[in-house]
Amino acid sequence: MSPHPYIAIEGAIGVGKTTLARILGETLPAEVLLEVFEENPFLSDFYADRARYAFQTQIFFLLSRYRQQHRVIRQTLGHGHLVSDYLFAKDWLFAHLNLVGDELAMYERVHAILGEQVPTPDLIVYLKASTDTLMQRIAFRDRAYERQMERAYIDDLRRAYEAFFVDYTTAPLLALDTDHLDFVHDPAARAEVVGRVKTALRANSVQLPLPEIGADSESVPALGEGRRLPDFQRFHHALDNEKGFVADLFFNYICLTEEIGELGRALAQAWIKTDRLLLQVGNRREARERALQAVSPNLQEELADALAYLLKIANDAGIDLESAYLRKMGQNWQRTWDR
Repeated sequence: MSPHPYIAIEGAIGVGKTTLARILGETLPAEVLLEVFEENPFLSDFYADRARYAFQTQIFFLLSRYRQQHRVIRQTLGHGHLVSDYLFAKDWLFAHLNLVGDELAMYERVHAILGEQVPTPDLIVYLKASTDTLMQRIAFRDRAYERQMERAYIDDLRRAYEAFFVDYTTAPLLALDTDHLDFVHDPAARAEVVGRVKTALRANSVQLPLPEIGADSESVPALGEGRRLPDFQRFHHALDNEKGFVADLFFNYICLTEEIGELGRALAQAWIKTDRLLLQVGNRREARERALQAVSPNLQEELADALAYLLKIANDAGIDLESAYLRKMGQNWQRTWDR
């Protein structure tokens, strides 16, 4: 498996695949592979007369998609993450919707040969939407060659996608219903989608290499360089699996409350020491600093334990803690506080 994840986004026409690919490309970050459907010379004729131009359109798409994915995917994964706004297997889905008889049989033979040479994604994000939502989004973007698109065709396509993914097991699948999830215009919805993708990646252990935690204290400060909360959440997921630790939401909550109690006792020691030192130094600020320095090793340990259980609880609940924190702090920033 490549150390860099490959994510493919799928769904019916108009569901928002390209938009989400670009969002993930910025937030992961990752390189973005977009389908170049505009280059298909048969596409406009196909939407005007599907029966007549289906085979030419489908074969052109098959060869174009193979050429693009076979060349780009392995090359990109050698040095970074990749997000694509389509899955190579989608071509098979469209073919079975548009072709019949000898044309379908010939297509299947070619597809079987080419498909074996295309890498499988580490995660597929399947965007779902109702036919009404799809038609609204198609009309909103107003592409010339889509203006003749029939509602019945979009409905058939939506149903075909649902049937295709209902028993899909070739790669991990994250299905998102986007009817009421406007990740294009709503920052909160965008953060939710990005967080769920990151959580799915962590669950399949493909997002980023684990932090290197050394036994000596000198290696620990380097742990935070370039790392973010999702990396530490994934570390705890791997640690729980490796050590056989209990991964239970309520058990970890009880453990968190215990660690908060230990933290409180450590702080209580600092308060007591501050009062005692105040009699010696006569300066509360200096007394407080000396007291905190004395209990610092214990405070560090208890804070680290509390953070560990917060990360584990977030994992158990399927929450991207970093996205949740940023979203909540963004709300707080906009609020007016009574003083």
